[in-house]
Amino acid sequence: MSSMTAKIEPLGAVRERVLATLRQDIIAGRLRPGDRLVERELAERFGVSRVPVREAIRALVAEGFVLFESARRTVVRRLTPTDVKELFELREALEVYAAGLAATRATPQALAELRELLDSAAEATRSDDAEAITDVNTRFHDRILALAGNSLLISVMEPVDGRLRWLTRQNEEWPQLLTEHEELYEAIASGDPDRARAHALSHVQANYRSTVRHLFGDELA
Repeated sequence: MSSMTAKIEPLGAVRERVLATLRQDIIAGRLRPGDRLVERELAERFGVSRVPVREAIRALVAEGFVLFESARRTVVRRLTPTDVKELFELREALEVYAAGLAATRATPQALAELRELLDSAAEATRSDDAEAITDVNTRFHDRILALAGNSLLISVMEPVDGRLRWLTRQNEEWPQLLTEHEELYEAIASGDPDRARAHALSHVQANYRSTVRHLFGDELA
């Protein structure tokens, strides 16, 4: 066989590449609620067979991003008020707890890393770069979970991480979000778990109201 022969990408790697791209397209809003996912078109887009595309779509269904409206029609899911409420209830329960743990366990080095993320968030906010803001804000919350030092807590959050990123993207009140993160950082850095939990709770509740307002209007906020 010629040394110039192209290396064949394993099927599992193809599936993961397609899945990651489609997931990010949904989170970033390039694929919007109600948009169809057509296997043939996606296979052509990615230059692959339909098999990894079909498997990626099934994974997106399991993750809560898309749904089968019929045997022949698959669409990006429309978030309902109940979806949003349940996801934020989970955030409230777990992130508030994590913030309290982080306040008692964060090292100076860990706090410095958290501060760097806030600096990146501030730069992205000044640039009004929605995708960068979503990414760095997600990493900020992931870092707080890591600082909590509870691997079970992280494993509980992992299955809904993508949908939480999707929700974060819906809240476009970026300067307010940055202010809330600054206050949460200061509370964690203080080493006072009660203060950290209080700020985390306030942040989650404010983010819930902003997200509901953006998705469904003021009457449900």
